[in-house]
Amino acid sequence: MMQIIQARDISIYELEEKFGLRLSTDTDFFTEWTNNLPSLTDIEKQSLKRVQSNYFNLTRRRLISEEAVKMVVLSPLLDLAGFYQPPFEVETETSVEIIAEEEGVKLKGNIDVLVVQKNFWILVIESKSTKFDVTIALPQALAYMLNSPNQEKPTFGLLVNGREFVFVKLVREEEIKYARSYALSIEKDDEFEQVLSVLKWVGGLLVNV
Repeated sequence: MMQIIQARDISIYELEEKFGLRLSTDTDFFTEWTNNLPSLTDIEKQSLKRVQSNYFNLTRRRLISEEAVKMVVLSPLLDLAGFYQPPFEVETETSVEIIAEEEGVKLKGNIDVLVVQKNFWILVIESKSTKFDVTIALPQALAYMLNSPNQEKPTFGLLVNGREFVFVKLVREEEIKYARSYALSIEKDDEFEQVLSVLKWVGGLLVNV
């Protein structure tokens, strides 16, 4: 009998055991989030200041919800990165289903935000409330990234809790490997600018495919 696991309940251990996922310890495996990033214009930097101001204003009063994180922080970033313009598409609550036949497991769930280009998933974005550690979304995002229809190229993910951002890269070679960045903070100007630079780099990569 097929066992059904919800993606929100999956663990890294289960992904390793049932789907063969492995963490890459190679320092050259995921350099895209630090190397050769595009510079930002003054207007883009000013726009990020506005996002920071909105974030700080809201969090002075209370922790912000997952939906507020998407609206106040994530949506402006996607706009600045150009993901609301052709050739990209943005889908929300996309249903995914992954089956590990040998293990008799079916993994099901919904992706918070999915940015695609020509049926190639470039960002699987998993949002959480500011009350949660950003890495709590890692197993869920990896589960969704395993479902990418284009398995010959890397899939990139972004974890967001409003306060912090973590980029993820998954590659299918002889093994399915992944690595992640450290957490970049909205409260540090240089790190928040780096978040947008990485998003722009990923977008540029796909435009030129």
